[in-house]
Amino acid sequence: MTTFDKREEAFEQQFAHDEALRFKATARRNKMLGLWAAEKLGMSGTEADSYALSVVMLDVDKKGDVAEKVRKDFDAKGVAQSAHQIERTMNELLARAVADIKAGH
Repeated sequence: MTTFDKREEAFEQQFAHDEALRFKATARRNKMLGLWAAEKLGMSGTEADSYALSVVMLDVDKKGDVAEKVRKDFDAKGVAQSAHQIERTMNELLARAVADIKAGH
């Protein structure tokens, strides 16, 4: 195996690792976002868990935009949160998710 081949393999491994981290972090963020939104919507317990799972699965199945879903659900229930506030919360939760994963949680 040449040095070029080794370097190419290392890049491919790093890419695969980064993609796995991105997937895990996004899924974790979406779960936290779902739980945050569920609380704002007055849900708790299994209802909140079910809602959070629906947010995660929406993104995993690539069937929609999680921010849009949360905003529409907030609008339907009269919860005052702007799209900007939802996006800011998503960014904060993503940073927390990445930190948690890197810390081994």
